[in-house]
Amino acid sequence: MQRKRLTQIMPFLIPIRIWQRTLFCKIKMFFDQNTYAKNVGEILPYEISSTKSLLINENSGYDIQYQENKVHNLKIVSKTMNMIYIYPHETFSFFYLAKNSHKFGKYKKGLVLINNEIVPRVGGGICGLSNLLYLTFLKTPLTIIERHGHKVKSLPNASSFDLDGVDATISDGWLDLKVRNDTNNIYQVVIEFDKQYMYCKILSNQDSDVIFDIKNANLKYFKKDGKVFEKVEVLKEIKDKNTKDIISNQKLYDEVVEVTYELPKELIVEEK
Repeated sequence: MQRKRLTQIMPFLIPIRIWQRTLFCKIKMFFDQNTYAKNVGEILPYEISSTKSLLINENSGYDIQYQENKVHNLKIVSKTMNMIYIYPHETFSFFYLAKNSHKFGKYKKGLVLINNEIVPRVGGGICGLSNLLYLTFLKTPLTIIERHGHKVKSLPNASSFDLDGVDATISDGWLDLKVRNDTNNIYQVVIEFDKQYMYCKILSNQDSDVIFDIKNANLKYFKKDGKVFEKVEVLKEIKDKNTKDIISNQKLYDEVVEVTYELPKELIVEEK
């Protein structure tokens, strides 16, 4: 039997625990010798990568108001990092920038996954931006130095074009998305919205000779100990920008996540 955490037994301690974790994270970042990106600037001329994600997931199965609140939250948190420059040897930290969100408005209740259960929480849904940023960063020469995938997939993909295994969950003071610029070029994060989509671009002061693409392979579902899991390979393909010839095709990792929503009946689930 799994032992319960103290905050599960006494939920009123959660705000204190969050404050403690956030404080410890700030202290750690102060002494970790990283130089964190914090400066904004004019739009850089060259686009290195771009992605987009659907704002409203109509397949969530929950009150659509939570989806609308999520969009509100995403627009607030995006203002903390839009137009940010990542200079050579600097590190982009989602947490470092998002902690300034209070300057741009108040979060509303969106859906979050806590203890394998989807519940409404103030600020819920902002991992939609960390997910999108992570995919966009993967399609650049930048170095991912911290990323945490969700352990549980509780909602189906919002779109059939969504990739699996390229999410990045965040938690104040606990889980972060960090990317380091080990090149000699300057990179910039640009985030935009329209009525349907959130867009993310990485721009640079220097053009690139190659194109990066992220793909899935060998998507499978299997059952173990009464639970259903999704397993997928995440690949990074690099092409010559002019000829479109493939320069390299690298497997980045295997991603395995528990699936808690009902899968379509036509999918084959293996027993393990």
